[in-house]
Amino acid sequence: MPRTDVSITTRDGICPASVFNGAGPWPAVLFFMDGLGLRPALWEMGGRLADGGYLVLLPDLYYRVGSYPPKDPAVVLSDPKARDEMRKLVMSLDRDRKISDTGAFIDYLLSRSDIKGDRFGTTGYCMGGNCSLTAAGAFPDRLAAIASFRGGNLATEKPDSPHLFVGKFRRRVYVAGAIEDHSVTIVSIPDIELFSDYL
Repeated sequence: MPRTDVSITTRDGICPASVFNGAGPWPAVLFFMDGLGLRPALWEMGGRLADGGYLVLLPDLYYRVGSYPPKDPAVVLSDPKARDEMRKLVMSLDRDRKISDTGAFIDYLLSRSDIKGDRFGTTGYCMGGNCSLTAAGAFPDRLAAIASFRGGNLATEKPDSPHLFVGKFRRRVYVAGAIEDHSVTIVSIPDIELFSDYL
């Protein structure tokens, strides 16, 4: 599926993004990146998702820090300094920024003539899974299907934890994780079960 680079105006600046689509019109999906940031592997995933009959929007959530080279997961995850830099980027995206950005992404999708409908899907894994569920809690009437794969920190003691906003969900939600995942703690496992009411 072809990839087109676009720029989206947000509250905090200009967010580069990629759009994957065919002739359309197609239902739209907002694909949230993981903590490693945009790179060819995510473009491949966006293209495969679009091949299923969707217009896919993949924004660069780290746009506030400027451009950066694609990160190699093997290098980043084996280097303590690189992991720490990535962790700082991930932590810079609080609930307020995620919601503000998502609002801008939704407005962008609504402005396009090649989408079908006015409700969208969201998906993502790791940090992107957290963003997907955060978006669902903030825009329950705009999102028709929500997926989080191995989403990190879905149920924490912080006031912006995604699980605190599940009551606002109005659509289908899919949450997948692994028992061995370090971001799913013993304390949070019962809280994550709250999502099961919305499947």
